[in-house]
Amino acid sequence: MAILISVSVALLAGLLMTRVLKPLKLPDVTAYLLAGVLVGPFCLGRLNKFFDLLQDFSFDSVESVETLSLISSVALGFIAFSIGNEFRLEELKHIGRQAVVVGIFQALVATLFVDAALLGLYFTFGKDLISAPQAIILGAIATATAPAATLMVVRQYKAKGPVTDLLLPVVALDDAVGLIVFAVSFGIARTLISGTTDLVSIILNPLIEIFASLVLGAVMGWLLTQLEKLFHSNTNRLSMTIAFVFLTVSLSMLKFDVGPVHIGFSSLLVCMMLGTVFCNTCPLSEDLMEKSDRWTAPLFALFFVISGAELDLGVFANIAIVGVGVVYILFRSAGKIAGSYISTKWTHCPPATCKYLGITLLPQAGVALGMCTLAAKELGAEGSLIRNITLFAVLVYELIGPMMTKWALTKAGDIQPMSEEVKNRRKIKLENVNK
Repeated sequence: MAILISVSVALLAGLLMTRVLKPLKLPDVTAYLLAGVLVGPFCLGRLNKFFDLLQDFSFDSVESVETLSLISSVALGFIAFSIGNEFRLEELKHIGRQAVVVGIFQALVATLFVDAALLGLYFTFGKDLISAPQAIILGAIATATAPAATLMVVRQYKAKGPVTDLLLPVVALDDAVGLIVFAVSFGIARTLISGTTDLVSIILNPLIEIFASLVLGAVMGWLLTQLEKLFHSNTNRLSMTIAFVFLTVSLSMLKFDVGPVHIGFSSLLVCMMLGTVFCNTCPLSEDLMEKSDRWTAPLFALFFVISGAELDLGVFANIAIVGVGVVYILFRSAGKIAGSYISTKWTHCPPATCKYLGITLLPQAGVALGMCTLAAKELGAEGSLIRNITLFAVLVYELIGPMMTKWALTKAGDIQPMSEEVKNRRKIKLENVNK
């Protein structure tokens, strides 16, 4: 019962917040995140001890938010599955080279910018502020971009154009690059802390994870295409598609060791590959993807409300974390924008793409949080600071990032203003409903 109430309250809070913020013309993603912060353990949840009435209408602890973590995992699976749909071969023939170059280059430039800035702080102020291993890991976390926030803004405003066409494949590649960079950086950081070199964790494990994820996703995509042939009803085909995403997410959680080698999967990469293979092998994939997108709308809303509830407002209380966090945000943003601008110029992208693509890559959330959680778990005290700085950055990026993405896509011409004809039709329809 408690979980059902939490789910309903989270969804209702997110939807109502979109109405409250409608005059400000903010993206729905921002409204969902703010609703999550409001009903989360660091806002209304804090008042539960004083007002029993609020107990059923807010999350009173981080643990209560974590009870809904399965929803977040499934939502990320569907988000990755949708992004995989952007890798249709006929479209990649036009932007494939550009996406690969931009996806890799801007991620590495962001890492170099953050590493340089934070190592500069280390050499200037010493390890009392930040250590070299912490700086290296935060530089790796800087690669990650939030595919969920980007996809939601694109869908809400029906963005279409050269920037959007390049943006979604770049976001997908960005996380693959991020996983490799993080694994290598994490291995280097552990070497600096322990003084022992572990080439297996630095090189072999990340490569195996990426390869295993792509293979599992490809196999599941092929199986889904074959099973879809058994049904003639689109309703049953849609049910099969949804069931396969659930199954793929669950399989991607498997982890096991073979001697010194750790074999695991990235749920994002597995589900992206599932969507990629499915959309290129199933003739009905486009129609099924469209129907799946409609089904997942409330799931995505829940995901962002839960993400907002997880944001720890307590990080603002530590001035050192805020200071390092501001440096991280500024240099990561500069790296993303500069890296995107240089690489799009190299690949002869249109001027609007060169100018605005980097801004659309600023949102950061799920993948970055996963990386910092691993760092906190494996590195103890060293990892705690990494987690808090990442939480601070995610809080800022998730609230501002979607608005920046909307602004950039609008300036690039990918988001078209609503025509007067459509406005009038909606006005007449609303008046008829209110009669």
